[in-house]
Parts: sequence; structure tokens; C-alpha cells
Amino acid sequence: MKYTPFEIIAKKRDGNNLSEAEISFFLSEYLKEMIPDYQMAALLMAVYFRGMNEEELKALVDLMIHSGETIDLSEIPGFKVDKHSTGGVGDKISIVLAPLVASTGVPVPMISGRGLGHTGGTLDKLEAIPGYRTHLTVDEFKNILRKCGLSMMGQTEKIVPADRRLYALRSATATINSIPLVAGSIMSKKIAEGIQGLVLDVKTGHGAFFPDPNDAVRLGQTLKSVGQQAGLRTEAFITNMDQPLGFAIGNWLEIVESVNCLRGNGPKDVMDVTYLLARWMLILSGIVSDEKSAQTILEDKISSGAAYEKFLENVELQHGNPKIFENMDQFPLPPPIEIRAQRTGFVQEANAFELGMVSVITGAGRNRMEDQVDPGAGILMRKKIGDYVKQDEVLALLYTNLPDSEAMEMRIQDALLIGEEKKNPNRLIQGRITPKGVEQIPL
Repeated sequence: MKYTPFEIIAKKRDGNNLSEAEISFFLSEYLKEMIPDYQMAALLMAVYFRGMNEEELKALVDLMIHSGETIDLSEIPGFKVDKHSTGGVGDKISIVLAPLVASTGVPVPMISGRGLGHTGGTLDKLEAIPGYRTHLTVDEFKNILRKCGLSMMGQTEKIVPADRRLYALRSATATINSIPLVAGSIMSKKIAEGIQGLVLDVKTGHGAFFPDPNDAVRLGQTLKSVGQQAGLRTEAFITNMDQPLGFAIGNWLEIVESVNCLRGNGPKDVMDVTYLLARWMLILSGIVSDEKSAQTILEDKISSGAAYEKFLENVELQHGNPKIFENMDQFPLPPPIEIRAQRTGFVQEANAFELGMVSVITGAGRNRMEDQVDPGAGILMRKKIGDYVKQDEVLALLYTNLPDSEAMEMRIQDALLIGEEKKNPNRLIQGRITPKGVEQIPL
């Protein structure tokens, strides 16, 4: 061996920078199973506490990308642009955003993830649509993108296999919330999918993986820098996740809310974030040069029904049944359990983390990657922060096929704090990330 794992672990543990050759050695030997999990876990923990500089992170991302295959989309016309969210509760933005942007003629190839922890996953939501396939080959992914300008699939075993192994190990060793490791995981997959532009939605607040705004900004700056160094046109924004986005938390429930958004009847907070990210996807693509022009185009695609038609086209191409949307009430949901207010007052808090965890317990999420999800389980909120509520009025509906719903009801009650004083929610769209910090966007 050119190096020993021990000396590389010790070097990072002591706060020193690793060379590209050292990172390459450690990662390649690990993937060949010449370095065991416990030594990789030790290095991940050293990175968690000591961090990585720009050169180390660039080397890590490059090596992760080239640990497997990359997708070549050059034969497909147009500027290919994607979006990534760092994870939240009720975050169904991708399901609305992708067909909306694709309906303007901008191709949207999207490799998405599954729910883990308190956050939901786009793939789980899409798979709640009867028949919808997210397990695609690269050729199928490209063919669907070519036909309708929009394709959505999960990470394959051949795309960034290093990330699949490292993510599982990070999950088991409490090293998930490391800015360089998160950035390496996200950006290696996005760069490998062959896109030219990327818009990032970095969450902060109770329901975010980085609740502290300063940490969220640093993550956003890191992600943006990695993307730009790789030649991607990249923009990043900070949005608040103190309370869930929209009213629906759960897979089919969020599909219904997404369809309502595409039909022009969606919750304002979901549409505000969707429009923000979509505007910048259009700007990055070059079809417009300013947000006002982009907004006009996007609103027309919603009001004309073009965005919704693009969604249905994608559903059919990915083997889903679009007829389900002619009568969404036919979907088999568990009987709803009403969560009623125990006092009169204003909703002062709707803790996104707690509500996300209850959603997992209902069966809508998973604690382990191999867990199966219940597409009909989840929570449908009736009230949000700042809303007035009378005693015994319905706060939320709980959907679960599992026993012990009383414990779930109690946790929802605890997550929805009611008080005498009206409190407005924190600003949803907190700004555009720049090298100097956050630039506020006019409301």
C-alpha cells in the first residue's frame, strides 16, 4: 500500500488537510473492500469534527462522481436544469416544479431520493401514484426526457456507487450533518446526472437537517461553489422549514396537494417556493433574463393547464395511471382520525420536525432504507401558524393503518402549540445565497 489507513485517519483527526492522492487511496481501497467499515467510519468522524477545505472537497466530489457511470444528455436538445432540496416536511415542490418548468420547454432531468428520518422523499410520493415507475434504466430515463422534457428516477447502483455506501455508513455513525459530506453526497449525484444548471433550496428551521440559519447558509455557499467549479450554472436559496410546506404530509396526500397546485388551487406557501425556484431555472436556462418575465410565463403555464398536462404526460410515460386524477377520492385511504383543539386561541407553533416524525410513525416514512411505506398514511393539517382556532375545532386529520394511534394523536397535539397571542410565521423565503451571506428577495 502507498499509504496506511491509520496515518490518513490520524492526519485528518489532527486537523490537517488530506491530499487528493490520500483521499483517492482511501476511497478506492474502501470500495474494493480493502479498508473495512470501521476505518471509513473513523475517517468520516474525523471529517465531521475537522471539516474539509475547498481542495479536499473538490477531490472528494470528483472521485465520487468517477466511482461509477455518468449520464450523457448532450444528445437531448436544450439546457438541462435540475433542482435539489436539502429536505423538509411536506416538501412536495419537485412534483409541482418539474412539470411546470418542463412545460416552458426547459428539459428537467431529475434524480431524486427516498424519505429517511423525519423528511419525505420524492420517489415515495411518486410511487403512491398507481403503477408509477421510478426504477428506470439510464436509457429509459433519457427516452422519457426526450419525449416529454421531464424524467424522474432514483439513483441507480451504477451512478455514484461510492455515495450509496458512504451514505449508509454516515446514517449508522451519526455523521450525516457534516457540511462537506452533505455537499459531496448531493453534488456528486447532481453533476453525474449530466445537467447544465442547478437550483438549490436549502432549508433552515425546526424541520431542516441544518436548523441553524448560519449552518444552512454555509451549506448553501458550499453547494453553490462546488457546482460552479464543476461548470454548472448554480443558484441557491434559503427557505424556512419551521412548519410544514402546505397542508399535506404523506405520500398520496402530497400527490393530491401537488395536483391541486398544478391545477391552480395550491397553497400559497407551496406556490411561492415553486415559483421562486422555477423563475431561476428559467433564468439559468437563458430563455429569460429577469424574474418578472419568468413569473409571467410560469403563471400562464399554470392557468392554461399546460403544466398539469405535462405532469399527466410524464405519469403515463412512467407507467402510472393518469385516470386516478379524474377522481382522487377513489384512492384507498385509512379512515381519518380528527385531532381537535383543546383550547381556543392562535396556532403559535407547528413544529415541522415533530410532525414529520409522527408522519413516519403513521407508516408514511421509514426508519431504515429497506422499510416499506404506506402510500395512504400521513397527516392533513387544517390549521397553520397564525391561524385562529376554537376549542374542539379540527386541527388536523391523522391517517394510519397502524395501531396505537392515540400516541400519534398526542404528539400532534404537542407539536401544534396554541396560545392567546397571535404569532406570524417566520419569513418563508429568506433570500438568495451569495459568497457574502444572504441577499433578501423582495416579497
